[in-house]
Amino acid sequence: MSEDRIFSEIDEELRSERMQALWRQFGPWVIGAAVLVVILVGANEGWRWYKNDIASRSSDQFYAAFELLDEGDIEGAQAALNETIATGSGQYPLLAQFSQAALLAEEGKMEEATAAYDALANSQTHPRVREVALYLAASLRVEEGDVAGVQARIGGLIEPGNPMRNIAREILGLAQYVAGERDAALQNFTDILSDPLASVGLQRRAQLYEAQLRAEGAQLPGPTASEAIAPANE
Repeated sequence: MSEDRIFSEIDEELRSERMQALWRQFGPWVIGAAVLVVILVGANEGWRWYKNDIASRSSDQFYAAFELLDEGDIEGAQAALNETIATGSGQYPLLAQFSQAALLAEEGKMEEATAAYDALANSQTHPRVREVALYLAASLRVEEGDVAGVQARIGGLIEPGNPMRNIAREILGLAQYVAGERDAALQNFTDILSDPLASVGLQRRAQLYEAQLRAEGAQLPGPTASEAIAPANE
């Protein structure tokens, strides 16, 4: 999957050359984080895939699609993925569905790719797989500044205990920035920095995002009047 395609043509939407540079530098990591989760989810049951000949055939089927892609045969790759979905065993049909959605995004068919990820999310009972599909769908809405679309898909991930909460905060913050909602974006990046479980790489990106937003005048919401006077009354 080409991460650069996902964030193409964002320059006209962003209002700061500095933030554009940050976006180009770190955008691939945003999607890469979700891809890693997909791999981990699949690897959790990967040992079962090779227990019999059927699983081995599914493996051959699945990887044949990528060989066809390398040869530039997109139609052939789609056909191989469709065959894997229809007749494959284990987790290969699921991975083939993710691959189909990614291929649509790589071809620039963002609406179709978003719909494919949404359909995947709606068909899944495994909570982590569902969340990954929603995250990937939301990531395709960032360049449009579609805050509502991003929020609707990954808002539930931003809660204590969810392992995807910080990468979800990141793409929501980026979507808010594109939409001109700087204060809201700053809040999300500050929340990442306040979370001791956020990865080092993500915290570094959040620091850069935060610095740029503050340079552009973004501010966190101040305390309410009642909160401000409460200490004086105690």
